[in-house]
Parts: sequence; C-alpha cells; structure tokens
Amino acid sequence: MRRRNRPPRPAPLPQRDGIDPVRLRLPEDPDGVWPTVRDHLLARYGAAIGAERVDAMVREGRFVDAEGPVTADESYTAGRDLWFHRDFPAEERVPFEIGVVHRDEHIVIADKPHFLATMPRGSHVRETALARMRRGLDLPSLQPAHRLDRLTAGLVLFVVRPGDRGAYQTMFRDRLVRKEYEAVAPYDPAVALPRTVRSRIVKERGVLTAVEEPGEPNSESRIELLEVRDGLGRYRLLPATGRTHQLRVHMNALGLPILHDPLYPVVLPDGPDDYARPLQLLARALEFTDPVTGEPRSFRSRLEFAQWPRSIHS
Repeated sequence: MRRRNRPPRPAPLPQRDGIDPVRLRLPEDPDGVWPTVRDHLLARYGAAIGAERVDAMVREGRFVDAEGPVTADESYTAGRDLWFHRDFPAEERVPFEIGVVHRDEHIVIADKPHFLATMPRGSHVRETALARMRRGLDLPSLQPAHRLDRLTAGLVLFVVRPGDRGAYQTMFRDRLVRKEYEAVAPYDPAVALPRTVRSRIVKERGVLTAVEEPGEPNSESRIELLEVRDGLGRYRLLPATGRTHQLRVHMNALGLPILHDPLYPVVLPDGPDDYARPLQLLARALEFTDPVTGEPRSFRSRLEFAQWPRSIHS
C-alpha cells in the first residue's frame, strides 16, 4: 500500500516579524559522531556563526522541539525535529510602501515597489514583501505563488490559505498566466519592433548575470514599442517563458538596456541601493483563470515610472 505523505508538523515557535522559524530535522548518524544535540549543532552551524554563538543560542532556549527548549547535554536522536529563529541581519528599511490591488479569501495581489525582495533570502529578511504583508495585513499564513526580482516593481500574487498554494503555483509553472511588463529604455529607430526574441539563457549559481549561449532556445519574449519621448521608449514586454533576468537580457541584446539596470550591459560596483534610480521595469498586468474559483481574473499595477518624461500635454 502506498504511504500518504503526512502534513508537516506545526512549528512550536511563533513567527517573528512575519518570519517563520527554521525547521531542522536531525539526520542519520550511523557512526555516532554526534553524542549530543549540541555536538550536531556545533558541526552544522559553528563554522558560520561561531561555536560561542551556537552555545549561547542553546543556553537561551532558542532551539526547541514539540516539548520545549533543547538542553546542551541531550542525547542525539536521528529524525528528531527542532525549530529555531536565526539572528536577523541588520536591514535598512526600503522607503516605499506596498500597494494592495486586490484582496479576497483566496489571494492578495500586491503592487511591490522597487528594491523590496518578494520573500526572505540572504541579507533581505524582514524587509521583504512577504514579511511586511504578513505583519501589515495580519495574515501569518500568507505565501507567494511566484517571485518578482527585488529590483523589479509591480504585481505579485500571494496565497492566503496554505492549502490553495499548490494550485496557484501550478498555474504559474504551467504558463497559464498572461504576464505583461513595461520598461523604459533608450529608443533606437534602427531596432525594428514589434518582434519576438528567442534565445538560450544560462544563469550560473554565484554569478550575478545571465548570458545567452548558442543552442536550443529556452526563452521567448515579445517586445513592443508603446511610445517615444525625449530619446526614450516605453516598451511592452510579454514573456512566454520565465528564465532568470530574461527580459533584461533580451532588451540588452537588442541594444536597448533597461534604464538604470545595474547588471546589463555593465555590472556596476556593489554598494547601497540608490533609491532615486530604480530599475525601470514594471510587472504591469496579470491575467488568468482562477484555479480555485474558476473565475477569469485580470489585474493591473497602479505604479508609474519615475524616469518617464512627462508629456508636454500633462
């Protein structure tokens, strides 16, 4: 008989600032190298945060199981579940607010500003759209169905109930969502538009930029010119696939790098975010048939480009 997957055990720790605790399942130890739980914690985290910090977290009762805090001398048991909260890094507050375009019992459509990561990762933890919205909307179970790059602004779909998340994630995975972006970039009359760009994009782990390589295309974007002002174009970008940095790579390959892009065509030196020069890329629209309710859905961002020249008729 096929065993059914058990639902994950609920964490005995509450969220902190909208961030879930880390769940740690103690692995098998056939050679008995970890007599105590502390021995394993030191081996696992000591190199990253130091043995003294690991010991301090144990003394402070930061590692817990379903019965309560774990002590330093407890015997190691493979398969045991522990939970803890990492020390959060110091973060500067991103000085822009998140708009809410739509909210119901199933989903929240957020208008994410530039410079705010969608979900916790690396040095961006509390200053993320997920953590902020969990706190601000009092929705601790909120989860993103997809991800928008930190430097890109616009629409992100969040799921209210954990049981619905798989249906919405599958919708994005199976390309059942029409996604429309807009960008501001140089105007070049020699670049014939509209056109569909197809190429093979490769992004290696640890490398900031993605590159186009010879071979079977794995990415496709439709590029359209909407209007021209003062030597700049406003473009509609319609991705048929979702490779990392796809739209930025394709625009750069056309000789139309998106305004204020810190990676394409040249990787700028690392430094603090320049909030006055956001990447001029916006996730403008999402359209789909709701996989839970069956309703047709259509949403548009209310954000506008900071760098788009004002019309003389404005």
